[in-house]
Parts: sequence; C-alpha cells; structure tokens
Amino acid sequence: MDLVIKNGTIVTATESYQADIGVDGETIALIGRDLSGDEVIDANGLYVMPGGVDPHTHMELPFMGSVSADDFRTGTIAAACGGTTTIIDFAIQGAGQTLREALDIWLKKAEGKASIDYGMHVAIGAMDDERMAEMGDMVDIGVPSFKVFMAYKGSFMVDDETLFRSLLRAKEIGGLISVHAENGDVLNYLINKHVAEGKKEPIWHALSHPPETEAEATHRAVVLAGMTGAPLYVVHMTCADALEALKTGRAKGFKVYGETCPQYLMFSMEKYEEPGFEGAKYVMSPPLREKGNSEALWKGLASGDLQAVGTDHCPFNFVGQKDMGKDDFSKIPNGMPSVETRLPLIYHFGVNEGLFSINRFVELVATGPARLFGLLPRKGTIVIGADADLVIWDPDKEHRLTKENLHMNVDYSPYEDVTVKGYPALVLQRGQVIVKDNEFVGQVGAGRFLKRNPIHL
Repeated sequence: MDLVIKNGTIVTATESYQADIGVDGETIALIGRDLSGDEVIDANGLYVMPGGVDPHTHMELPFMGSVSADDFRTGTIAAACGGTTTIIDFAIQGAGQTLREALDIWLKKAEGKASIDYGMHVAIGAMDDERMAEMGDMVDIGVPSFKVFMAYKGSFMVDDETLFRSLLRAKEIGGLISVHAENGDVLNYLINKHVAEGKKEPIWHALSHPPETEAEATHRAVVLAGMTGAPLYVVHMTCADALEALKTGRAKGFKVYGETCPQYLMFSMEKYEEPGFEGAKYVMSPPLREKGNSEALWKGLASGDLQAVGTDHCPFNFVGQKDMGKDDFSKIPNGMPSVETRLPLIYHFGVNEGLFSINRFVELVATGPARLFGLLPRKGTIVIGADADLVIWDPDKEHRLTKENLHMNVDYSPYEDVTVKGYPALVLQRGQVIVKDNEFVGQVGAGRFLKRNPIHL
C-alpha cells in the first residue's frame, strides 16, 4: 500500500465503523484491520469521510456587469480547505452559442487552475431543435445535466414548452434537468414596479421575489416532470411552500429532487435591513425568506424531503461589486460566498444540534450529490475502487468563520461571528494530502475534469 489511514472511524452515508483504509495510487484498494503501507496517517479519535461533493458552484461567472470574485484557482482551494473535493460548475450558454462552445469556454477557464476535481453542467439559455439534439452529445462526453431557468426574463428565462421538451429529451438520453424555479414574469413586473416607485434599498430585492413565486414555479416544474416521467432537480430551494410542492410530487411517485443551501438554513430576510447597505451582502436569487422557512428546510434535510446541500457559491466583493447597486437593489450582483463553509455549517448546526446523524450529513454533502449527478461510486463514498478523496474530520476542532480564517477570494464573510465545532484536519484528493491544518498544500491546477455517467434515477 502506498498509504494507510489507521485507527479512524470510517463514516459513510449508511454506516460508521472502525477500520483502516489502504490507498494504492489514486484509489482505495483495501478496507480492513491492521493494514500496513509506505506512508501512515494516524486518524485516532477522528472521522474519515468521503470528500464533499458540491453540485452547485459559479466560479468566475460573468453576471450583472461583473464577474464572481472566485476563479477556479481560488474557489477550488477554498472548497478543499472546507472539505469539498469535487465541484460541479455551470457552463452558461451565451447568445448564439452551441452547448459545446459554452462548455469549451468553461473548461478552458478551469484548466490549469482547478485544484480539485470538477464536473460541468450546461445552463441552457436558448433552446431550439439543434440544441435539443446537441443535449445527447453532451451526455456522451460526460455532461449529463442541464440547467433551465424559469426566471431572468429577457436573458435566461425559458417558457413552459421549452422546459417540457427539455424534460422529455433528458429522459430519452439519460440526462437530468436542474431548474431555477421562480416565476420570471411576476419577478420582472415587481422589480420594475418597485424601482419605478423609488423603492431601491436591499430589502426590496426580497420583496420583489416573494416566496409565492418560487412555490408556484416549483409546483409547475414538478407537474411537468410528472407528466414526462423525467427526473427533475430543483436548485437552491428556500421556502416551506416550495418544499411542500416538491413533497407532493414525490408522494405521487414523481422523480423530483431538491437542494437547499447553507445561507437559507442560517439566515432570514431581516438581514436585508441591516444599516449601511450591509444587507447587500445577502442579495441573491432567490432571496432569504421570513423566519420559519429555515426550520422547514432543516426538517426537510432530516426527513429526506430534501436530498442535497449545495452552495450556489457566487461571491461578489462588498466594495467594488455589491456597491454597484448602492442606489438601486436591481443592480446589486446576486450571490454569496459559501463553498468553503458548507460542510462545517451543516455539521455543526445539523449533527451537533441533533437534527440528524453524521451518516445523514455525509449523504447530504457528498453521497447524495454524487448519486444524483452520475459520480457514484467514484466520488462521494468510501468503497474499494473509489477515488481516495477523503476528509479526516476532527469533531472537536473549533473554527471561527471569519474572513481572515477562510480562503474565499471575497472581502467579507457572511458568518463572521459564527464559531463551528467540527472541521477538517486533513483533506486528500486521489490519495494526496491537499489540505493540512487549514492550509492548502496541494498542487494548483491538479484538479481533473470528471466525465460523469448518464443519469437514470
């Protein structure tokens, strides 16, 4: 064995047990007792878990007149330091582009910079018969998931016919449609109305995106998925009523799945009323909701009504980017930093607070996303033959989530006053230690593009 991790408690989505892990090259070769190897890591008193899989990031995304502050170098280093060893980012189809052209642009951004392994979704901005045919080519080259927007009228938003046809096509080729579920027509009206009335503070961002628009769009997407028999993944769910629409569809046997993000679990829309334009730090779409919704989301994670925690990581600096909208909320770049803090927050407020088990934690942050997006068993679990992407987790390690203690390339931390208990001691990617004691010690650019399997849920 090249490497043996000894004396730790192995934690997967289904079980926890004491054993050693033997790594040969880049993969897990043995799981057993009293293994010996050329190099030994003693994990006594620690958990050994699969590396996190974040199914929803936006590195160096051009958006709202700016570009998200983390590129594939800084963003993946930050992800690794927080225990995430795989991300799936979004190649956004621009006007007049083929899906392949969009994919190639994003692959070029990541190449030589990504320090952990990465996959890509394709976000479809315009769908015609040619693009519909091209979806099959994407699946063949390892990109089996497609994002469709029901919001952003005038740019990304698609109509119901396009969504319906996309679902039918995805079912046919082994693809998965992810949907941003908000009623874009209503949002467009409310945003223009409030700006015209001079209601331009950050709170009006939330009031222009009422939860009913998310619930209605989620219900519509779930019904369309049920009609087609296709799987559907609803990204960044924020509110109880949208979750109810998802639960109703699942109760009918529809193949519908939901993701939420740490920001919706941690905060409420009161953040938008913080003085001095501080509320702009929390402007994202969908926005934070009224108190009570986060409790429903936590319960959804515990019960299985929600299947994954992603981040929608899309950071913009408070100074120089967010302040572009100082006089008009509709010009505040939407997004928040989250890729580094996902695992610590969900562990601390989920496992430590007794809302769910450590095994459920692993399911939500690693195994579930890997299963849904065609990466299991290579990623997201600990089995012989899997990539040796491992997090050696110290349940007693306390860490303050301040800007100074984090690696994301942004000038604030939304969790500045939060101290979590439970943090990575070591992070390994394909058998190599890439994070030690909260410092990245891996090789910049060593991340590989992951060709994912067709998705049949």
